[in-house]
Amino acid sequence: MNDTDRAILAFESEWWRHTGTKERLIEERFGLSATRYYQRLNRLLDEPEALDQEPALVTRLLRVRDRRFPDPAGTDARRTADEEPGPSHG
Repeated sequence: MNDTDRAILAFESEWWRHTGTKERLIEERFGLSATRYYQRLNRLLDEPEALDQEPALVTRLLRVRDRRFPDPAGTDARRTADEEPGPSHG
């Protein structure tokens, strides 16, 4: 995680305290369109370091994401290869 990633997590914790729209604040603070910001935030939510740094925030945002975009196949497509269940030895 770099400084911008940490700033994005911090911003998600406090953006509502500022006046103006979130999209305008994103553009002013990060120089990103809202679309690019949310793409980066979504990738960031899947990083273990983000969960270590801001566990309550990341967990909440993951729940929100999963409610908005449920996996139609009923599997977690965001899993990494290391998290995939191994073959059954039974």
